[in-house]
Parts: sequence; C-alpha cells; structure tokens
Amino acid sequence: MQYFTADTHFFHEQLLGNNDFAPRLFDSVEEMNQAIITAWNRRVTDRDIVYHLGDIAMRPSNYPGNDEVLEVLQQLNGQLILIKGNHDNRALFKFLAKHNSMIAPGRPKFQFHDVGVLIKANHFQFFMTHYPLMMGIVKQTMNLHGHIHHSSVPLAENINVGVDAPELDLLAHKLPFGTPLSVAEIFEIYTKKAALLAKQHKN
Repeated sequence: MQYFTADTHFFHEQLLGNNDFAPRLFDSVEEMNQAIITAWNRRVTDRDIVYHLGDIAMRPSNYPGNDEVLEVLQQLNGQLILIKGNHDNRALFKFLAKHNSMIAPGRPKFQFHDVGVLIKANHFQFFMTHYPLMMGIVKQTMNLHGHIHHSSVPLAENINVGVDAPELDLLAHKLPFGTPLSVAEIFEIYTKKAALLAKQHKN
C-alpha cells in the first residue's frame, strides 16, 4: 500500500509545547520521536511505500547528526520516498544514500527526489511536493504537500499531509500523531474539504 506524510521534524525541540505554529504536546524530543515511530509502524509494513514530503528532522541550534537521523529512519517500516523539504540539506540525503539498504530485492530503503513525484491513484493524479502549489484549474489532480503546518490552502485539491496539518481534523477517525495517511484518507479529506469550501463560498 501507499502512504503519505510530511513535516515529521524529528528532534525539533522548539516545537514542543502548546505553541501557535505547530504544537506538539510532548515532554521531550525522544518522546515525540517515539510517538511518530510507533504510530507509523502500527500502520506501515515493509511491503508498503511511504512518501515523505519533506522536513524530516530539525534542531535549529544544533542540527541533528546525520547518523541520528538515519537511526530514526531505520526504525520506520516500509520503503521511504523522500522529497526534499526546506529543512532537509543535501548532505543528509547524500549520507542516507551512502548508508542505504535493501528491504527486498530491487527495493532500496530510501529513494530521493529534489522537487516532487507524480503518481496515479483511483483515476486521480497525486502531484507530491514539499511546498503547496497553485495549480489553477485542474481535473482529477491533487497536490499533496507539507510545509505550512497549521495552515490549509483554501482549495480542495491542495491537501496538507503533514503530521500536524489542519486537514487531519476532517477525518472521521482521529489518527495517532505521526500516522501516515492512506489513499482512502486522502480522498476522505478531499471530499470533505470540497464540501466545506463550497458551503463557505455559498455563505
């Protein structure tokens, strides 16, 4: 199966607590990191693919060592397709590529993309980027993105898949923090967001 996430911000101590940007109600980054790992692995198996749309880890005053990030990512189930975010430096991607492993023949643990990836799901195209795109008038195309955390682009076709995205509140069943989204959940968000925006426009 295919899953989608963004903005895990492993090690980002400044996000801890009830802040206005991206509140994470954990006592430590170790607790936050483990919560994401646990939620991820409850859903994802090594047969699955997870598209991570950027901002893997961050520690503004002292960026975590690449070996620390690798240690966390190696604990996550599945094949990780990593799209570069604004807080993902090239040195990290080179380090992960150097220490890549195979989870099955022909399936490396990590794959890397600087800008975006396009796939098809249920007769729709998912154009996956870190930054949200203004695509104009589109048909059966969604932009899955991260980057803006607590904000939501007021277009149904733009779906924020970040771990702290407001779109998560549209799901009928609340997911544990850090759970990657399924294709079905993407379409649930899309349908409910479209209905909500249509209602707001009518009013």
